[in-house]
Amino acid sequence: MSELILDPHQTAVVVIDLQKGIVGMPGNPHSTPDVVKNCVRLLAAARGAGAQAILVHVGRSPDGGDALQMTVDEPMRFAAPPSPDWSDFIPELDHQPGDIVILKRQWGAFYGTDLDLQLRRRGLKTIVLCGIATEFGVESTARDAYERGYEQVFAEDAMTGRSAESHANSITHIFPRMGRVRSTEEIVAALGANRRAS
Repeated sequence: MSELILDPHQTAVVVIDLQKGIVGMPGNPHSTPDVVKNCVRLLAAARGAGAQAILVHVGRSPDGGDALQMTVDEPMRFAAPPSPDWSDFIPELDHQPGDIVILKRQWGAFYGTDLDLQLRRRGLKTIVLCGIATEFGVESTARDAYERGYEQVFAEDAMTGRSAESHANSITHIFPRMGRVRSTEEIVAALGANRRAS
């Protein structure tokens, strides 16, 4: 594996769907609390190094008219109607005024949002992806980012899936073809290396 070198001024840490309605779901193979802890570390490192923090959450209008409605074999089901704060970010993310917030209406964070515009106009060429769930929101965003030409780094221990197998499939077979898979520790060190060198 190549050495991870990140220019904070061209890097964004993109956190997917760490919101109240999602973090209560069980994660595999990493526990949701561990994922939250590692995402918080990545955000702190990004903010401290001058990289851009981007917080992504998913939601829909009160009437649900902007939600995807297709015939599928395994529809997403809610045990109960989503609570009013379902889409709110968890407080651990410590949302800062300089953070970019992206509201999406589907798994991926690019389609129908201004994420691509926000990245390009700020000269951000590399995205560090983390969050929940690996095989849904993270992978969908990663595929779109790859097709748009972004360099990507995947924080393996700062994301988790619905099952260990589906997480492993993304980490082992998909993400290495679109970018670099690294640990939170390696990414934090790469973001801090620039400050130590200057």
